[in-house]
Amino acid sequence: MAPEPPPPRASYRTTGSTCLHPLSELLGIPLDQVNFVACQLFALLAALWFRLYLHPAKSSPAVRHAFATILGTYFVIFCFGWYSVHLFVLVLMCYGILVTASVSSIHRYTFFVAMGYLTICHISRIYIFHYGVLTTDFSGPLMIITQKITTLAFQVHDGLGRRAEDLSAEQHRLAIKVKPSFLEYLSYLLNFMSVIAGPCNHFKDYVAFIEGRHTHMKLLEVNGKHKDFHSLPEPSPTGAVMHKLCVTLVSLLLFLTLTKTFPVTCLAEDWFLQKADFPTRLCYLYVVMQASKPKYYFAWTLADAVNNAAGFGFSGVDKDGRCCWDLLSNLNIWKIETATSFKMYLENWNIQTAAWLKCVCYERVPWCPTVLTFVLSALWHGVYPGYYFTFLTGVLVTLAARAVRNNCRHHFLSSKALKCAYDLVTWAVTQLAVSYTVAPFVMLAAEPALSLYRSMYFYLHIISLLIILFLPIKPQAHLQRQPQTTNSVNKKKTD
Repeated sequence: MAPEPPPPRASYRTTGSTCLHPLSELLGIPLDQVNFVACQLFALLAALWFRLYLHPAKSSPAVRHAFATILGTYFVIFCFGWYSVHLFVLVLMCYGILVTASVSSIHRYTFFVAMGYLTICHISRIYIFHYGVLTTDFSGPLMIITQKITTLAFQVHDGLGRRAEDLSAEQHRLAIKVKPSFLEYLSYLLNFMSVIAGPCNHFKDYVAFIEGRHTHMKLLEVNGKHKDFHSLPEPSPTGAVMHKLCVTLVSLLLFLTLTKTFPVTCLAEDWFLQKADFPTRLCYLYVVMQASKPKYYFAWTLADAVNNAAGFGFSGVDKDGRCCWDLLSNLNIWKIETATSFKMYLENWNIQTAAWLKCVCYERVPWCPTVLTFVLSALWHGVYPGYYFTFLTGVLVTLAARAVRNNCRHHFLSSKALKCAYDLVTWAVTQLAVSYTVAPFVMLAAEPALSLYRSMYFYLHIISLLIILFLPIKPQAHLQRQPQTTNSVNKKKTD
């Protein structure tokens, strides 16, 4: 009997182009990841050319829109093949809603259609890809496009369907008074700078960038009191791009070494679940979760660099006169790794998604905004059970952390030594709590997540519940409430 042919190597699995398969074999990296990186590196070069040779002073907005759209469409087809049809279907369906629906309901129709279609695609991935065989499939760009489509719809509703006095300052700034043309719409959603890895951005910022008003608009917003900002030369993104490319390179090296050495699958092995003692499990869980971060650092920082290279992402000038290019930044690595609270950690992770959740959910819902925002976040990410384990655990940890901070922190502010000790302890607790909370998120399936939590004796769930029950949140005079979304939350009854 002839031997059975060996199964195809995992590196060959992709829904897109296979022309880079020899490079994938040479590097030992899955082909879908090679295609992703190749497109992003080409996008970086294209962005440099775009800024220099299709500068607003040399090209019309229509030419810039068309080039960005055509190249972005090619990237999507190259990476995802016929699965890219899902992106185009959603884009066209929601454009139909944009031009036909009334401005009073456009945001609702768009939100339910976009989120419904995304959820259907997420469900299909469970049966097609079996818990993430492909690490870079079409759902990533579909999630980004869903964010942009819904953001655009809400901002059109704000600009055409609501009174100016009912809007918060941020909603008023971003409100869209004229519906976009078809070319502007396609360019915003499918441009080569953000179609593969994001981040989500605002339509008014993007159009200002295409038309050459981006930097002056940001200088006016941030430094409007200074009369001479128009005389400043156009800020160069070169320094910011080089810095972010260095971060990207370090993240890639860590991914190829640390991530490969400590894969998430280790958390489902018998030696970890049954033989290791509790302190060993706790420390090893932290190491594995740290090792899972570099791929996010790599993808998000490279995407930020691509946008900056094209001249997009300028946010103003700081107090020292330095140009800031963090308008589209999706994370702050230093603040993530030094976070001393669960809240601080979340505020600096996936920043643009947090801004989207605030724009379409937190500011608008009439009740339980925090809970519903967490639910939307979980649903947007997908339907894997691990996401919902993380969501439920995150709710408990957030409430418990808030109670501890409100009841205990002020006792440690009387001296510098006590404050340093408090920060050190809260840093360690935060990092371990985050590792425990997000482990199911990267494990995806229900059984491995439950096995992990059983091996950890559900310790954080129990501690969080006890804190919530016996250490309630008490308003303190010395605690300052964060000025976030109070204006629009008080007025969200119109939505």
